[in-house]
Amino acid sequence: MASYKLIHVIVPDHKASKVLKESKKLGALGGTIYRAKGTLSDKFLNFFSIYNEKKELLIMAVDEESASKIVPTLVAKFNLEKKNTGIIFTTNLTAISGSLLEKELKKDEVVDPMFKLITTIVDRGKANDVVESANAAGARGGTVLHARGSGTKETLKLFNMDIEPEKEVVMIIVDSKIAQNVVERINNDLEINIAGKGIIFVQDIDQAHGIYHEGKIDN
Repeated sequence: MASYKLIHVIVPDHKASKVLKESKKLGALGGTIYRAKGTLSDKFLNFFSIYNEKKELLIMAVDEESASKIVPTLVAKFNLEKKNTGIIFTTNLTAISGSLLEKELKKDEVVDPMFKLITTIVDRGKANDVVESANAAGARGGTVLHARGSGTKETLKLFNMDIEPEKEVVMIIVDSKIAQNVVERINNDLEINIAGKGIIFVQDIDQAHGIYHEGKIDN
């Protein structure tokens, strides 16, 4: 069975297409680019240093061998080890459908991951509430994605989920030790457990560059 990774790259506005072009040279078949904004952070998890700074998020599904080539190449070429130039991290992908990669996948588990990715989908206008709740539980910064489209039928596709234009997606990277507390705080404050209020899912991050933890970069 094949093992696949989701590579997430967050870079300044208008730079994601260059990252995607370089990735294709190393085996990526394609990717999806989303416009995003960063939220205020500090040195604990320096995800973004400028409030509301415009960013782009590139997500690519690639096989494990390609990922092992793409990640270090992108880190070197786009200086992602340098503070505030961007972030790249990978998560395990356990299912693919409706794409050229559709096949049975090997399900790998990350052993004692340092970070987790918490993704919350809520009604438009609620993203700041999610960030505030997460920060209250110890998180420091995140990324807000807005579903966009000129027509009401247009949707944003994220992890095989259709997200309508009136929704917002909040992605927050946290230390694994506080992940459960962050999820519970968001759940309680925004009543996510009530039908129609939103969705939260958590993923292990198995490789990361450009994330600053207590003033030091983690790789």
